[in-house]
Amino acid sequence: MTQDEIIKIVSMVLSTFILVAALIPFIRKIAIHISAVDLPNERKIHKVPMPRLGGLGIFFGFLFGYMIYGTPSAIMNSILIGSFIIVLTGVVDDIKPLKASTKFFGQLISALIIVFYGNILLKDVSAFGIYLEFGFLSYPLTIFFILGCINCMNLIDGLDGLAAGISAIYFLTIGVIAMFNGNAGLDLVLTFVMLGSTLGFLLHNFPPASIFMGDSGSMFLGFIIAVIALLGFKNITMTSLIIPLLILAIPILDTMFAIIRRLLKGESISSPDKFHIHHQLLKRNFTQKQTVLIIYFINLLFATASIVFFLKDRVLGYIIYSILIIIVIFFVAKTNVVYEFNGKKPKFFEKFMFKKK
Repeated sequence: MTQDEIIKIVSMVLSTFILVAALIPFIRKIAIHISAVDLPNERKIHKVPMPRLGGLGIFFGFLFGYMIYGTPSAIMNSILIGSFIIVLTGVVDDIKPLKASTKFFGQLISALIIVFYGNILLKDVSAFGIYLEFGFLSYPLTIFFILGCINCMNLIDGLDGLAAGISAIYFLTIGVIAMFNGNAGLDLVLTFVMLGSTLGFLLHNFPPASIFMGDSGSMFLGFIIAVIALLGFKNITMTSLIIPLLILAIPILDTMFAIIRRLLKGESISSPDKFHIHHQLLKRNFTQKQTVLIIYFINLLFATASIVFFLKDRVLGYIIYSILIIIVIFFVAKTNVVYEFNGKKPKFFEKFMFKKK
């Protein structure tokens, strides 16, 4: 990249970081004033009421970055409209909790706008000499992908700094790959604008947090993560499809485990519980900060493997991925992240998995 392009990237990150970092204290006061607070209960980690609406700060950073560095287009219009709907849905939920079906409706409308107005679609994929064109299936597949990303980030947002940190790692990794790949399009601008905005919020959200992002933040981050991934899917290969998913390995795995766990228990997949990945680490006497840093570290390993795989050495990338998969299998075997029944694992797990000491 040229020196001017590097200066522009640094400017995007710093300007949005400073804006959001400065805005959050004011948003915190507004959240307290309108009672947009997260009250503690037996399921939650925090012990005192915490103001929400931190996602508004991230959203304002995104808008500021677009106004300064973005270029108007039909695609960008769809992103702006979809973002507004998803943030509005989250803000209302942060003030007065909505039904899961109502939140899902807001998510779906945002996804439909991206697909049918922005025409941002996962149309085809090629791998190992095989080319697959999805045809009309590209519409439901893209909608499912966007909804999946939104809810992955929504579910992982259970500890101070967790969702924001994972998102920042994603934006940084995608940005590095895009830079070395010579990509200077809309996805690059969105990536670094969101990196600065997320880090500006993380300054106030890292343990001990003074504000939560709320659903306005977690759903917006999931939405933008999906959009950035889709924008990078032009002339797609299986490699470019898998890379964003692997960077989000922790929230994706946590969501998969939650769905399996709740189905095995006969519960609704939207029912809350205290068996997420971060809960399992807290049960092993790690502090909140230690738990968040452990998850950051694992996510950084996946991100590093993705950068190595995409830009340097695929064999080394495969090796790192394999090591990480072994770690995940070991983690599942040693915890109740997938299943627990009256404090005991079913015989299947006792027979085939490592026994807990």
